Amino acid sequence: MLRMLKPQQLHPGMILFVLGLCHLMEDQKVQAGNCWLQQGKNGRCQVLYMPGMSREECCRSGRLGTSWTEEDVPNSTLFRWMIFNGGAPNCQPCKETCDNVDCGPGKRCKMNRRSKPRCICAPDCSNVTWKGPVCGSDGKTYRDECTLMKFKCKGHPDLDVQYQGKCKKTCRDVMCPGSSTCVVDQTNNAYCVTCNRICPEVPSSDQSLCGNDGIVYASACHLRRATCLLGRSIGVAYEGQCVKAKSCDDIKCSAGKKCLWDGKMSRGRCAACAETCSESRSDEAVCASDNTTYPSECKMKQAACSLGLLLEVKHSGSCNSITEDLDDDDDEEDQDYMAYIRLSPVLDG
Repeated sequence: MLRMLKPQQLHPGMILFVLGLCHLMEDQKVQAGNCWLQQGKNGRCQVLYMPGMSREECCRSGRLGTSWTEEDVPNSTLFRWMIFNGGAPNCQPCKETCDNVDCGPGKRCKMNRRSKPRCICAPDCSNVTWKGPVCGSDGKTYRDECTLMKFKCKGHPDLDVQYQGKCKKTCRDVMCPGSSTCVVDQTNNAYCVTCNRICPEVPSSDQSLCGNDGIVYASACHLRRATCLLGRSIGVAYEGQCVKAKSCDDIKCSAGKKCLWDGKMSRGRCAACAETCSESRSDEAVCASDNTTYPSECKMKQAACSLGLLLEVKHSGSCNSITEDLDDDDDEEDQDYMAYIRLSPVLDG
């Protein structure tokens, strides 16, 4: 072996080979590190991408946030760093400036207060012609379309403009784009939806639903189609065929639901009863169909479940308030708060 040989016995070529091998091993030790997907606010590397990777390989993609650590440590140490230390120390970000950073559509690179490059939402609003408020597909009103686009960029990819103007409680004056139709859902909010007028044939009655209108629908698709054509939520009373019930004793609800009796229509419907309600704000009070003011709609539903009677919101605010929302003039609108079938922006069955 080499250690048994005297220096004068070593061939010059072997000496060069050994020196080159040592240099290569040392170079690999320096280069082999760990590639990470991001650097946290604490300055440590977080979310391991791949171990045993050189800085050149790690930073080749040019992705903002990618970082590298030089230490070649065992997996147990990496695990301890990630779980107990908030990430790996000595974190070296691949990008220190915004040069050649591609943040993707609707975003741009900007140096933050800590002089770190960050991708921020900056949608192109040059083609936006409507400057007024818009109603989003989440049922919320936005100051303008550009504001909605920024909110969409910040983690809400499914958010879109439903219609121009503030979100409404009725379909009056709502101009839906294209071939979409305005529908009032079970929470009395107007949505623009695309109606699917064709539902697949249902071979058996296993999927049938009894609607709040006392009509049996072959499936959830058929109920949504009827809702779309009607222009307001029908809602589900209970699963299966409608029965001629004299009281809730004649109606069998699925697990976790309770029958509430609608004295006005002499029908029952199954509802999910909330066990707890969050603390109510002063602007959440509602006037219910029993002419009682409840701190919130959740509290009203709790009372309905306790009484076994169907309660619906007549209007927001106290029952003693002089002014009511003029848009809520359909007192007989069938309002389903069961959260069984909620209308989506596209009712595609």
